[in-house]
Amino acid sequence: MDKNARIYIAGHRGMVGSALVRELTAQGYRDLVLRTHEELDLLDQRAVNRFFDAERIDVVLLAAARVGGILANASRPASFIYENLEIETNVIDAAYRAHVDRLVFFGSSCIYPKLCPQPIREEYLLTSPLEPTNDAYAIAKIAGLKLCEAYNRQYGTQYVALMPTNLYGPNDNYDPQGSHVLPALIRKAHEARVAHAPTLTVWGTGTPRREFLHVDDLASATRFVLEHDLVDGMYNVGVGEDLAIRELAHCVARVVGFDGEIVFDASKPDGTPQKLLDVSRLKEMGWQPTIDLEAGIQATYADFCVRYRALETT
Repeated sequence: MDKNARIYIAGHRGMVGSALVRELTAQGYRDLVLRTHEELDLLDQRAVNRFFDAERIDVVLLAAARVGGILANASRPASFIYENLEIETNVIDAAYRAHVDRLVFFGSSCIYPKLCPQPIREEYLLTSPLEPTNDAYAIAKIAGLKLCEAYNRQYGTQYVALMPTNLYGPNDNYDPQGSHVLPALIRKAHEARVAHAPTLTVWGTGTPRREFLHVDDLASATRFVLEHDLVDGMYNVGVGEDLAIRELAHCVARVVGFDGEIVFDASKPDGTPQKLLDVSRLKEMGWQPTIDLEAGIQATYADFCVRYRALETT
């Protein structure tokens, strides 16, 4: 791909978007177009259309989304489905109308059925019911990837959908009311260590199995897709290995330095029993992740400590 391509990264201040900025900048891409929410509200269709009409974009990386963990999804389903549908339809349609031929849409492994065969292949999409705690978000993301497919089929665009597994890394959301499991565990373990608490309580039974991908590996996969001219379809992005939430909790505690007892609250929901992606499609093309989970958690904890100190001083 041309290093001078004009690349719009939607959601550049989020975890995924900021990783894309780091990756592309490091690899010599010189013309990244970035807009904050204050500068461009992606829920405003007219504003999005004006932006694309004016900016002559070559490539769109659609990383902007309403995201959150199991509590946020379960308590605010209307916000999750409405805002994600609005962002997707506004950006994808405006990109097409402005003659942007290449776009990467970022979905999520939660698009797959709750009781899906493991590991999960791309063709398992829509074969049985979704996990009810995050079905609103999942339906919005399914709509986004189907929108890409439809525009490719009808208009000849080159819109690709990437389905990453559970992400973590710098610039994550550590809010205990809205974060995903790994950043939530990091904050809980840190606060328990600082308070010298004897126990750390984790939601659920600890038995569900999850796969975790460092966000910088997702950014690497995105660049791979662009530079190897993948022009349509959906692709799982992950590491191809999972672990139980119980194992994850002990790993986080070890990294953070919490040495108390970890207690699992079985009265809280577990969510999907297992989510392990089949990542053979991208692997066979030559891409694979490079960041080890424990090393990635160590780097993420360092990022958390910087952010947490900033919160304490405000």
